[in-house]
Amino acid sequence: MTSSAPTPTVISGLAEVASRYDAIFCDVWGVIHNGRESFPDALDALSRYQNLRGAPVVLVSNSPRPSEDVKAQLHALLVPDHAWSGFVTSGDATRAELMRRAPGPAWAVGPERDKTLYEGTGVSFAGPAEAAFISATGLFSDETETPEDYRADLTLAAARGLPMVCANPDIIVQRGEKIIYCAGALAQLYATLGGEVIMAGKPHAPIYELALEETARLVGKPVDRTRILAVGDGLPTDVTGANQQGIDCLFIAAGIHAVEAFGDDGGLDTVKVGRMLGEAGLSAAFAMPRLVW
Repeated sequence: MTSSAPTPTVISGLAEVASRYDAIFCDVWGVIHNGRESFPDALDALSRYQNLRGAPVVLVSNSPRPSEDVKAQLHALLVPDHAWSGFVTSGDATRAELMRRAPGPAWAVGPERDKTLYEGTGVSFAGPAEAAFISATGLFSDETETPEDYRADLTLAAARGLPMVCANPDIIVQRGEKIIYCAGALAQLYATLGGEVIMAGKPHAPIYELALEETARLVGKPVDRTRILAVGDGLPTDVTGANQQGIDCLFIAAGIHAVEAFGDDGGLDTVKVGRMLGEAGLSAAFAMPRLVW
């Protein structure tokens, strides 16, 4: 969705627009935590929204693991349960795709912590020379590797015509002060090699269908998309997905696009943000540096 006036309205807090929306779809990594610590002001804003509106906050994450498994990570980062009402992940949406392809076998690319994605799917495993498809949840060691470390094996897989099921469309995320590669970076490279890529997470429709179903369950009836606010920091995932789904977006600038969004004085540069959105053919209804009430 391209806007003729892509510059979003900068707001000082969620309170300014809370009354317009009956539900919030909130990104996780980059909005409520950075992989090392949670953001108390963001959690307070979500809690206040729910208390004021009596409306749900559904966390919508591109984590490649099932939501039940990711909840333990949220607790470890001191994210309280009262800050959100429901939770859906790319892993939840991806499991259906894996079950359709079982027993595979799959070349499973990703860290050991993501193995819970496969539980109950019936998928078996093999190397790139024997697999029937690739399942990518991330890099084996995202602290030390880059997608280039996988070029040779991905070239072989593309030549064999293997489709890649990418469980996390994110290209990068910020872990503490460090930028790390995600499965989406592998998918990006694989596509340049001529490989087929299948995704279910943001910005693709399956994860939003799950979020809408979860919202309807929480409210007791379907919620009009025009009464939902999507909050996120990623243009290719959060903003693109919201635009494609006809959902208003609140862009959080102090995430993966912070370098492009802030001026030399350290303040949010609305001209830069507008240009960034316009060049991507995207629009956001609102923007703020960080999520606060």
